[in-house]
Amino acid sequence: MLPISSLPQLLKTILAWLQQAFDATTTWVTQLSWWKFFLFAALALIAGSILQDELFSSSPDEEVVIKSHKRSSKGTGETNILIDDTGIHFNPRNSKNRRSSTADAASDPTDAAEADEQAKTVPPTPPEPPAAPAKPSYPVTTNASGEEVHIELPPQIGEELSNAIEEAVDDAAEQKVSRYHQQASTWFKSFVSLLVLALFAMKALVGGKKRAEAQTVTANQAAERESMQRQLSEAKMQMMQAQVEPHFLFNTLASVEHLIQVDPPRAAKMQRSLIQYLRAVLPQMRDNALITNLGREADMVQAYLNLLKMRMEERLTVDFQIPDGLRSAAFPPMMLQSMVENAIKHGLEVKPEGGTLRIVAEVAHSKLRVIVTDDGLGFGVVPSDGTGLGLPTIRERLKLLHGDQGSLTITPNQPSGVCAVIEVPYQLSK
Repeated sequence: MLPISSLPQLLKTILAWLQQAFDATTTWVTQLSWWKFFLFAALALIAGSILQDELFSSSPDEEVVIKSHKRSSKGTGETNILIDDTGIHFNPRNSKNRRSSTADAASDPTDAAEADEQAKTVPPTPPEPPAAPAKPSYPVTTNASGEEVHIELPPQIGEELSNAIEEAVDDAAEQKVSRYHQQASTWFKSFVSLLVLALFAMKALVGGKKRAEAQTVTANQAAERESMQRQLSEAKMQMMQAQVEPHFLFNTLASVEHLIQVDPPRAAKMQRSLIQYLRAVLPQMRDNALITNLGREADMVQAYLNLLKMRMEERLTVDFQIPDGLRSAAFPPMMLQSMVENAIKHGLEVKPEGGTLRIVAEVAHSKLRVIVTDDGLGFGVVPSDGTGLGLPTIRERLKLLHGDQGSLTITPNQPSGVCAVIEVPYQLSK
């Protein structure tokens, strides 16, 4: 006997095991595809049918054993009818009651004496006249105690009757065993069918919840990975900007210092352009926004180009074609300035006679298209001292922000230079 205090703990342990088994089975079933599940169900039913035939089908040897057992049981004390060559011996089931009544009569002398007196007073019965000869009949004898009745039969009839009774008993035993086998076979088949049906219901009902939970976890993980990649891309972009801007600012301040001594009005103009550029750039750097508008980016690039134009003077020609209606369009930050910096650094600044930088914005097929072209030397003519992360980082940011709808295309410009095209979905900035 288990102590009463340990019984609740045992029940909790059993329930925990059952819950773990249910969760493991549910997880296994939900991981299976539907065609694999139906294949498993078909194999389970086939295996159940084979086991049913092997476990619950009667073999000929078993039938022989059953018959011999039934025949041998006739000679035991449980049998009430015995048939042999001398006839039929019938032992009534209430022989014990007869014995008890005989014993009671023997134990009561008063009743015995009264019975003797009644027998003496009864006059003797006169002998009956001889009857006419009747057909031969088989005698029936009963022993003195009345416990056994013996009916004499011819040997042939007794043997046939005995065989018929044995066959009837064997048939009844066989039917009983067959009925037990059929019931067990039906129960086994029902158990297998209910098991397959329970797995089907588990996959159809609980599987949907499991799949939804798995999809939610997968979506959360994908969102976290995308957020981390986006943050990494932004960090790379800010790192590049941090590397470029100090060099640009130092050169600009050096130019202002030189012009103060040589050409003060021009130095003042460059200083105003630098202030305008810083006013446009610093809020953008503080926001770290993923999406801004094209007008804000255009103002920042315009201030940047004004400074460069004062340095390059007549060597730089700028053609700005951004309609006012597109200034409110959403556009990723710092991309336009990166494209302009690449065009000037790798194409126009290294060209002795300089060239023209053209910036065009338009809408085509529900996409905002920003085109930056130059007629400089082009990529690869002059060895670059940069990190080489500018264009791959822009492509990565476009993919993270807009997927397949965002793209960056670099093609040669005719007759010289480079043409860079950025396409993003056209939508208004918030």
